[in-house]
Amino acid sequence: MSSTPPRRPASSCDLKQTACEPRDAAAQTPPLQLNCGLNVFYVWSALENRLERHKRRFPVPGGGSFHRGLPVDLSAKTFRALLAVPAAQRPHLGAKLEAPNRTDQTVPAGNGDFHVNGDNGRSARREGPVKLGSPVEGGIFWSEWLEDLFPAGFTQEYARAWRERARAYRVVKLEPGCGRISNQLATFADGSKACVRYGINADQVQGETLTYYLASLLGITNLPPLILSQLDADNEQWAAVRTRTAALQWSERAVVSLTEWVSNLTGAVTPAPLRQESSGLHPALGDLWNKTTAELLELMQWSDLIMFDYLTANFDRLVSNLFSLQWDPRVMERDTNNLLKTPRGDLVFIDNEAGLVHGFRVLNMWEKYHKTVLGSVCVFRRRTAQRVAELHRRRDSRNRLLELYRDSEPLSPELGFLSDEHAGVLQDRIDRLYKHILHCKSKYSQL
Repeated sequence: MSSTPPRRPASSCDLKQTACEPRDAAAQTPPLQLNCGLNVFYVWSALENRLERHKRRFPVPGGGSFHRGLPVDLSAKTFRALLAVPAAQRPHLGAKLEAPNRTDQTVPAGNGDFHVNGDNGRSARREGPVKLGSPVEGGIFWSEWLEDLFPAGFTQEYARAWRERARAYRVVKLEPGCGRISNQLATFADGSKACVRYGINADQVQGETLTYYLASLLGITNLPPLILSQLDADNEQWAAVRTRTAALQWSERAVVSLTEWVSNLTGAVTPAPLRQESSGLHPALGDLWNKTTAELLELMQWSDLIMFDYLTANFDRLVSNLFSLQWDPRVMERDTNNLLKTPRGDLVFIDNEAGLVHGFRVLNMWEKYHKTVLGSVCVFRRRTAQRVAELHRRRDSRNRLLELYRDSEPLSPELGFLSDEHAGVLQDRIDRLYKHILHCKSKYSQL
């Protein structure tokens, strides 16, 4: 299997990569260059967020539609696309984002139900105040009684069944509705739906796919199930939408990812213990004992999310919020990028394309933010911490991830896998996360 995925022409490259990626991964980026690169990223993020609000029918700060008057093809994140923005609008892009909170608005992001543990009795216990004992045990772990109520998410059995169905169904319709212009909302012949990611470059599809399988290794079930499909003339799955794929200028034989589309989701705001004015999410936080069971269950998922995003070096979620504080001091009070929530409060991690491959390429620029976010958490799910400890002890994360990926995804040879360098980065981050957990245990074990 090739360790290097196929690439599209440089003209369609990702701005985050061309503007920010050091030519030598080991080289230190000069402070001025770092600041310039991050400023460009922030400007593009502001532009892209406004475009996505328009496409999802969210109000744009300041009223009106930001999409009006901009170039048609802004999906290619290049300096050319940024320079095409009229000069009069450029200062507006760098301004503070005064976006309204979206938690009261439904995001049309799916068609399936999010699966949770338990019956109606357990549901009632989730909503009430804490009456079953301490939320923390063993110094730094969420209590077992909370684990009993923890949402099952997309279980292995459910994900396996969905993947089998999705590979067999024909796509009968493609339309906007999954974020970027380059992505599409697909309707299958049975009426179910999936988000199709046609990556601006191969890193995006590969990163999202490998991130999904790493979550499976860790037992994190908040990611919707995913398959790969190839836009092949002989592939009957795409026969009914050939005209549409041609109009989208999708390359023949390109490998795309499809993830289950989950309905009735809303935005997720960073909880108070993880905001800049707080001391962090740790066992000594007295406020934990005042939380409802539902609030504690959500915090458990946030602790998993932060560990997970640290391992994958995903900068396009909480880390980007932390970076944006220098322009927007209220960013933590608004919805977090690429994170949604069910009506029951269960988190769904979406759009994980920045993980692993691209996140590792630009790691020098974001690492201090990754460390800060990880340092804000010292309470963990015991199961997740145990899997991290096992991957640390066995030092075989590359082989285990490759085996799971290859056994689960028939198109894995077409998309490729992590380079040896990036596989080493993943193992190093597992080791660092393990040491952080030990540090927390040493600090709080006497509580």
